[in-house]
Amino acid sequence: MTDNGVKSKVREYIMQNILLGQQVDGFTEEASFLKLGILDSTAVLEVIGFIEDTFGVKVEENDMVPENLDSLMAIDAFVVRKKRAGA
Repeated sequence: MTDNGVKSKVREYIMQNILLGQQVDGFTEEASFLKLGILDSTAVLEVIGFIEDTFGVKVEENDMVPENLDSLMAIDAFVVRKKRAGA
């Protein structure tokens, strides 16, 4: 899967399941979910479940940091690293 596929699938999931179709100004690939108020702690767990189910990677407790999960680009890089590591 290309990195663009990861970003688009995660964006689609967030738009449909977290934002319920609402548009958020500034929701770019680089934008911080926390700064935009897109994800709260419950929504982060939902996104983690989606990532694990969709991309076949395990998100460990020590992986649950903003550097891995706070933007579409961060999630994309995280998924690519995990797949390369075979996790």
